Amino acid sequence: MKRLSGWDSVLLYSETPNVHMHTIKVAIVEIDPERRDFNIDSFREVIGARLNKLEPFTYQLVDIPWKFHHPMWREHCEVDLDYHIRPMRLPEPGGRRELDEAIGQIASTPLDRGRPLWEMYFIEGLANDRVAVVGKIHHALADGVASANLMARGMDLLPTPESGPPITDPAPTKPQLLRSAFADHLRQVAKLPGTVRYTARGINRVRRSSRKLSPELTMPFTPPPTFINHRITPERRFATAILALADIKEAGKRCGGTINDVVLAMSTGALRTLLLRYDGTAEPLLASVPASFDFSPDRISGNYFTGLMVALPADLDDPLARLHACHDNAVSAKEAFHLVGPELISRWSAYMPPAATESFFRWASSRDGQNKILNLPISNVPGPREHGRVGGALVTEIYSVGPLTAGSGLNITVWSYVDQLNISVLTDGATVKDPHEVTEAMVADFIELRRAAGISEELTVVDAAMAPA
Repeated sequence: MKRLSGWDSVLLYSETPNVHMHTIKVAIVEIDPERRDFNIDSFREVIGARLNKLEPFTYQLVDIPWKFHHPMWREHCEVDLDYHIRPMRLPEPGGRRELDEAIGQIASTPLDRGRPLWEMYFIEGLANDRVAVVGKIHHALADGVASANLMARGMDLLPTPESGPPITDPAPTKPQLLRSAFADHLRQVAKLPGTVRYTARGINRVRRSSRKLSPELTMPFTPPPTFINHRITPERRFATAILALADIKEAGKRCGGTINDVVLAMSTGALRTLLLRYDGTAEPLLASVPASFDFSPDRISGNYFTGLMVALPADLDDPLARLHACHDNAVSAKEAFHLVGPELISRWSAYMPPAATESFFRWASSRDGQNKILNLPISNVPGPREHGRVGGALVTEIYSVGPLTAGSGLNITVWSYVDQLNISVLTDGATVKDPHEVTEAMVADFIELRRAAGISEELTVVDAAMAPA
């Protein structure tokens, strides 16, 4: 048994009937002609043999009586692979749009908290001898870095423990849970002076900064009301696109920016297009960009990140000016991140009372109107740098997307994989007519950025990409 951290617990408490807090992971797998026997039964065997490497898949949530403390993980429990790994088939030959639509349906329902908080879907019917493995994992289990490491373990890209006999932990009793909660509360009280000192040091660093940093650095402005921000629906819609990583690097090098700058710039350009289409005007937006403070390669669970508040200059028409402004705004947000202290929110979240926090998120998710904190989250996660295999079959593409948050109907998540930059977009049922409007606008803006930088508008064809439709 181990207790969820405060930050893990907040991600659990923030789940409501219309705000699902699972993440989606997608692996496109190419089946060799001689391996046509690779089906859902053999896939279940593969995962079953690797459960010792995928420990979070055996965690079961245990609530504390009367919400006296944050929940705990029962670390070793029985896993019903027939329940957790499910078959699905697309009308053949399925392509990108057909798969994206199926993933939207998968993302539209919450996970059962009475079981380990994950599901996998083995989706057949894709063109060109491919199947998709779609993982649905609760964010309380793992952040982006942990998910990337977990995926690498599942694909044998990281050294992992040898298999051993399965272990099942007994369910805890109510007195055991209460005694453990009381003892942990005492430990948290003992840590409070250290958390206060950590906070005070961050405030002093801001005050002593030679740049005279102000509160505007961490919160550039109040996010404006947009078509993105409303009471979101329970329905989810999903869209993907693929670009060659070399094209992204080339544009960044020519423009004097990083891969992250290019991702933010193309996202901003796409959002500008959509703001003009849906709102008739475009003004700067505020994005939460996750930044990790634990990159340990062996970490496969837990959440060790905070959100950088980055201003997106959607009011600028020039794509080069947008990229340079995104770069400057991201630098300022990172300075604030390090000055204030990367663990500030994570440390204080340990003291958030469960019942009151859940009530707050229920209230926030039911409001219809402007989100006072952000317009949308945008993530850029470095994924595996070598091809993985599942059951001997080659993984050709990887996609991932985080959840929607209260009052924000759009999430953009980008994962790099080997030589690819893979874009995933999640929306609810009311934000846009078609989530592919977002991915298409991002690709179009990237071409516009290349044109403005004097680079060929011709994009490299990614041979591994699945059929378009």
